Amino acid sequence: MKRSSVLPGFGLTLGSTLFFISLVTLLPLGALVFKTANLSWTELWSYLSDSRAVATYRITLLAAGAATFINLVLGLLTAWILVRYEFPGRRLLDAVVDLPFALPTAVAGLALATLTAPQGLIGHLFTPFGIKIAYAFPGIILAMTFTSFPFIVRTVQPVLADLEPQLEEASASLGAGPFTTFWRVIFPEIFPATLAGLTLAFVRSLGEFGAVIFIAGNLPFKTEITALLIYIRVGEFDYAGASVLATAILVFALLVLIVMNVVQSRLYRRLHA
Repeated sequence: MKRSSVLPGFGLTLGSTLFFISLVTLLPLGALVFKTANLSWTELWSYLSDSRAVATYRITLLAAGAATFINLVLGLLTAWILVRYEFPGRRLLDAVVDLPFALPTAVAGLALATLTAPQGLIGHLFTPFGIKIAYAFPGIILAMTFTSFPFIVRTVQPVLADLEPQLEEASASLGAGPFTTFWRVIFPEIFPATLAGLTLAFVRSLGEFGAVIFIAGNLPFKTEITALLIYIRVGEFDYAGASVLATAILVFALLVLIVMNVVQSRLYRRLHA
């Protein structure tokens, strides 16, 4: 007698899911890789090692790393405040965290550029000190920080909310201070979620385009990111060059996600062993 499935309709749901993923994700990415695969190794290397492209790698990675570090600090603080404290405006703050998800990135970039321009509401405060935010490298970091901020908050927040208060009470009863309790008791529990949020924020920053182009200034070798160079190559009808750069970003982001998943799964197994 055929054994009934615990999940009725699993075959249908799995098939429709795989079909949707293949149609929306795998086919476009496959076409991109196929376009790149038609090039010789010499052509691939010439596109990848172009001095202008190498400069965009450096700018993109440095800005994404800086934005991710800033979001690590701000994201953990925001998640902690939303979970542990009740105060007027808490619901509003919780909703504002998701604003970068809802706001078009081009609108966000335009707003940030307006605020941080040399004559802007915020930018003019830094002008007397010779600090330039908009149309400079700090503007890229600011745009990436804004668009990737929710990832760390939304991955850490539910884990913090599910932590048993008995853990902290036991730590305090043994004489541990607040910092020791957080570092030795709370942080190990939220570390896998924090790592996941960091990875998502970093990968999101790598591919950011709309917010950055309005605030970066887009100067080659100074404030030009890889995503912008891909757009420029398409505008120049250099589809092969654009495909190579896009594939490089795709492969790097995929490797980061795979490493994160492996590390995260081992951390979870270690925590729940």
